[in-house]
Amino acid sequence: MAEPIRIRATLKGDMAEVRVLMGHPMETGQRKDSDGKLLPLHFIQQVTVRLNGKTVIEGQISQSVSRNPLFSFRFKGARAGDKVEIDWLDNKGEKNRAEAAIA
Repeated sequence: MAEPIRIRATLKGDMAEVRVLMGHPMETGQRKDSDGKLLPLHFIQQVTVRLNGKTVIEGQISQSVSRNPLFSFRFKGARAGDKVEIDWLDNKGEKNRAEAAIA
């Protein structure tokens, strides 16, 4: 089961400021376990951010991002109470999704 996504979304003037903490191991394929065997690649590949159902940010990332990545971004056009949705998809086909209202 995927770890939770934590979202903090606030309005600063006419800009929405969003911080997202995504619980994920983000294995690079270069780290070894206690037996000396390489741990297989396991990382988030795609992240999508929607505001009230409309995509505002879509990006691809790789295994070079640290464990439990934290992303922060801003965008215009949001109002207090609007719904921000975050989705991710990893290289194993696992998905996670969360939503929060802009405060």
